[in-house]
Amino acid sequence: MASQTADQKMTLITSNLQEVLNPEIIQEILTKNESPLKIYWGTATTGKPHCGYFVPMLKIAQFLAAGCEVTVLLADVHGFLDNLKAPIELVKERVGYYRFAVTEILKAVNVDVSRLKFVTGSDYQTRGSDPKDPFKGYPFDLLRLSTCVSGHDATKAGSEVVKQVDAPPLSSQIYPVMQALDEEYLDVDAQFGGVDQRKIFTLAVEVLPRIGYRKRAHLMNPLIPGLQEGGKMSSSDPDSKIDILDPPEIVRKKLKKAFCPPKQVEGNGVVSFVEHVLLPASALRSPDSTPSISIPRRDAEPLVYTSIDKLKADYLADVLQPQALKPAVTEALLEILAPIRKAYEGSEEWQAVEKRGYPPPPAPEKKKKKEKNLGSRFPGAGAVEVKPDGHVEGEGALEVSVGRVKEPNGNT
Repeated sequence: MASQTADQKMTLITSNLQEVLNPEIIQEILTKNESPLKIYWGTATTGKPHCGYFVPMLKIAQFLAAGCEVTVLLADVHGFLDNLKAPIELVKERVGYYRFAVTEILKAVNVDVSRLKFVTGSDYQTRGSDPKDPFKGYPFDLLRLSTCVSGHDATKAGSEVVKQVDAPPLSSQIYPVMQALDEEYLDVDAQFGGVDQRKIFTLAVEVLPRIGYRKRAHLMNPLIPGLQEGGKMSSSDPDSKIDILDPPEIVRKKLKKAFCPPKQVEGNGVVSFVEHVLLPASALRSPDSTPSISIPRRDAEPLVYTSIDKLKADYLADVLQPQALKPAVTEALLEILAPIRKAYEGSEEWQAVEKRGYPPPPAPEKKKKKEKNLGSRFPGAGAVEVKPDGHVEGEGALEVSVGRVKEPNGNT
């Protein structure tokens, strides 16, 4: 914003982040004030976005409030490269689903999405920039990077992002190298992502200058714990997360079962969700930008928190207990999710994209009943055919008609 100082913008851009690499790059651009800071956030179009996506979305809201230009990369090629989590046909369809989901998540927390730019990875990652010069453009730059990045370094960079298997395909090494190169082709000053991407970010800082491109700053948000003990919210673990389109009864069921031990805040997914989603979201939705969550209690006045520090202190002291916190978190989350679900139900296009991108699994094949061979009342008889009038014809007709059959020794 024009009325903000460089320091005020810097504070807004870096608040609630776990780590910032090369912050001096950001500070210099803000101080010069010649052009907006350009940031990109990328997401591979694989599993359906879940409520953990509110963490980067709320940070993007702060970037926009600081006057930054923000690009959302819908990384369909990356989704395909990540150990073939989905065939390319499905990954392409999921781009549309992600565009709807990201847009509606931001709108649900009162963010003006008109200033947001969406880019699909395959629109520039699969073609050269100059048809007359095959040595210019993204594909050849990727080859150039491959000559100065070892397989060991590429594997290490993607170890916390790319699906790990015993015999990883070469695509798992291409993935982090492409993510580094995206910074140049999206023409940004900084890349934003989860702290699990740190190794890819450090790879980008090291290798882009090797082919003549400048290094960028990197902004990392914390990863909130999943709903089950240990681990993060993940699309691959249904019990660890809540989908943005889960119906209310499913949301209530999942939060009721969530890991939320009394007097423990570390690793507590419910407390962490309040800290990183509900309080920041309430500030964006409040007329006076004040974060707040109200927690009703059965036999006492409700507890109202405007800071996570006070909530954590009360939780540790057992003033705030899981049986009060969980229902309050459930209702606060359902209030945010309601307009997203309403937008989905009112959009035939979004519903159609979902069906194409996430088709239901095929029904299991019914076991075929084995035909029972009941044999013949006359096992020694030859082949016969029963006619409509009841008489039989064929090699064993006589034996069947008179009730005689040949025994194994040939006797009758």
